[in-house]
Amino acid sequence: MRTLGIQRNGRQPIIHARISKTDGAPACAYYVLRPVRDAMGIVGGVRNLQWLFTGTFLAMLVAVPIYGAICSRFRKSQFLPWVYLFFIANILIFYLAFQAMPDQVWAARAFFVWVSVFNLFIVSVFWSFMADIYSKEQGKRLFGLIAASGSAGGLTGPLLTALLTERAGVANLLLISALLLLAAVGLIRLLLRWSEAWPERSKGESEDAGDDEQPMGGNPFGGFTLVLRSPYLLGICLFLFLYTWVSTFVYFQQAELISDAFASTEERAQVFAWIDFAVNFLAIFTQLFLTGRMAKRFGLPLTLALLPIFMVLGLAIGRLYERTGPAQRQPRSPNPSGIRG
Repeated sequence: MRTLGIQRNGRQPIIHARISKTDGAPACAYYVLRPVRDAMGIVGGVRNLQWLFTGTFLAMLVAVPIYGAICSRFRKSQFLPWVYLFFIANILIFYLAFQAMPDQVWAARAFFVWVSVFNLFIVSVFWSFMADIYSKEQGKRLFGLIAASGSAGGLTGPLLTALLTERAGVANLLLISALLLLAAVGLIRLLLRWSEAWPERSKGESEDAGDDEQPMGGNPFGGFTLVLRSPYLLGICLFLFLYTWVSTFVYFQQAELISDAFASTEERAQVFAWIDFAVNFLAIFTQLFLTGRMAKRFGLPLTLALLPIFMVLGLAIGRLYERTGPAQRQPRSPNPSGIRG
């Protein structure tokens, strides 16, 4: 208990029983859907992926101000469970659509855009809720454990997709994701009850007591103006822009290779799932055994500068394999989607 940073005191009798699962459930739910999304994205052809990315961008331009307006008017403890339930309802709608129209390309495209938006919101909403119910001191002790549960979900989700796609079918994986989100709603409600039952927690004793119980207020576009006024935040945005730019090229290349090598959506979803599993496993291994040592040895600035260098090396290796590796092309499946319930 002490190793995990959880204290044995009257104010925290149930955290250790629930905290480790809070982020794991939504993370697992997303990673069950992510390989399905990637497989759906190439149903209409790899060349059309650019339009799906554009659609995701436009959807975010609409969704972010709406979310900001909701935050300014309601407490997170009020609307967070409803946000999860809204996403569950969306998943069920897509499940019914895939069952009724298994060959519909537009349903697959809409699902790709929706999951991309779902990913961004499910992470930001969750961590803003965690920051509200825990004090700064509690966050230092518990946020590492919460993040670890998310990493566990990042391993479990793609593993479930990889193992169950052939048996259950792509469409039925959506039901598994919906159940995981429903479990997350239950855990969130338990945490809300805990925060109400122990109002004397550190956050409640601070000068900001009760702030988490009030709407955020302000302008829904306030975040944009804050970024424009801060050179530091602009620098972070530029880094993320360049990182996303390079990652998009890599994603397109990966999608093209998988589209050429595998005929059906189920096979592609399995391959994408195993890729996600391998990437998440290597990421956890790096975080546990390499990142801290490198930062201590070389310093944080140099360690951060190594990231683009490793990306360049990875791209060079991929290009070399593309030119020298075997190019195995299989005929396309007569069913463009291959979605099976």
